[in-house]
Amino acid sequence: MKERKCVGIIDTTFARVDMGSIALKVLKDLLPDYIIIRHTVPGIKDLPGEAKRLIDYGCDGIITLGWVGSKQVDKYSYIALSVGLVMLSILSGKIIIDVTVHEDESNDPNELKKIAIERAKAHAENLAILIKEGGEGLVKKAGQGIRQGYENAGPL
Repeated sequence: MKERKCVGIIDTTFARVDMGSIALKVLKDLLPDYIIIRHTVPGIKDLPGEAKRLIDYGCDGIITLGWVGSKQVDKYSYIALSVGLVMLSILSGKIIIDVTVHEDESNDPNELKKIAIERAKAHAENLAILIKEGGEGLVKKAGQGIRQGYENAGPL
């Protein structure tokens, strides 16, 4: 029997852009042999727990897509999310790509939407590369000042 390969997408209802659908499309195109499971949770502090459940289910990698509000309490929630995902990645040995858009990155809603779309696409591509090729897959991009959601800074 062939082993099933799985990746997980977790997004939030708090997000103002449907980044999960964007990541799903990219991953379906780049990982056609994988089962892709998409779950949605209320907010960013719920992402680590859901990521753990998908890892326990058998997912090889996870992409989380969150939206961080502009208030100080939202920044604290982001720190909690980030620490939780880092610890989960270390303890599970699984690839976890954390994609977040911070509402105070721009005052222009259209620009925020563009940032969210581009960031979700680019990080979904990164997850696919890491799943298929491991850490060697991104070596060719090392030191290039590549950014997700904005124009690349470029190498020095």
